[in-house]
Amino acid sequence: MTRRPSTGSGLSGLPWTPFRVFVTGTDTGVGKTQVSTALLSLLADAGRLPAPMKPYETGVTRARGPEDALAMRAAARSEDALDDICVHRFRLPLAPGVAAVRERRPADFSTVQAAYERFAGRDLVVEGAGGLFVPLDAERDVIDVIVAWNLPVVLVARAGLGTLNHVALSLEALAQRRARVLAVVLSRGTPAADPSLKDNAPWLARRHRVLVLGPVPYLEDARRRREAFRRALAPLLDPALKGGTRPPPATGRSLS
Repeated sequence: MTRRPSTGSGLSGLPWTPFRVFVTGTDTGVGKTQVSTALLSLLADAGRLPAPMKPYETGVTRARGPEDALAMRAAARSEDALDDICVHRFRLPLAPGVAAVRERRPADFSTVQAAYERFAGRDLVVEGAGGLFVPLDAERDVIDVIVAWNLPVVLVARAGLGTLNHVALSLEALAQRRARVLAVVLSRGTPAADPSLKDNAPWLARRHRVLVLGPVPYLEDARRRREAFRRALAPLLDPALKGGTRPPPATGRSLS
C-alpha cells in the first residue's frame, strides 16, 4: 500500500509544487546515490512523501538486491513497490543497455514510463545510471530520458583534478538538449590531497553560471558522510520547503 498526497493547496493555502529532479553524473561512482538519498531524506524529514526511482540498476546480486534502489527507498521512508522504484535490474556490472543484451533480457521502456507515471504529482528523485550517454537500450541514453520527462537536473561530479572538463562537457550536452540544471554537486571520493579542490567550485560557478554545491568532504564514517551530503544539499531544497510548497496531508491509499 502506498500513501499518496491529495491534490489541492498546501498548509499555508498556497498551491503545492512537487520537487522533482533527475540526479545524473559525469561518470560512474561519483556519488549519485549519496546525493539522491540526501535529497530524499531531507524531503522525508520535512513530512513529505517523496518517491524514489532508480529505473535501471546493474551489478545486482540475488542476495543483496538492487542496493542503490533499496537505499533510496529507505531514505525516502517509502512504501512504494520496489518494482516501480527499480524496474530493470541486471546482474552484470555494465551499462544497462549492454547488460540487457549480454543477459538476453530486453529493457522495455514502456514499463519504465508506466512506473514513472504512477509517481505523478509527487515529490520525485530519479537517479540515472552512470553519465549522460550511458545506453539504456538500443534507442535511448540517460540524457534521452531526462529530456523526455522534462526533469531538472542535479549533476554530480568528482571534486578533484579533471572535473572542470568533465562538468563542462556534461553541461554543454544538457544545454544543447535544453535541459535545466539546478545544481552541480562536487564530491570528494578519496582522502588524497588535490591542489585543484580550492579552485574547481568557483571556476565552475563563474564560467557556467551554475549553482555549485560542495565539495562534500571525504569521510570514512558512513553516518558522517551522509550528514555531509545532507548539509550540502539542504540549500537546494530550501525554496521548495518554505511557505505554500509544503504538501497537503495524505488522504487516501492506493495499491502499489
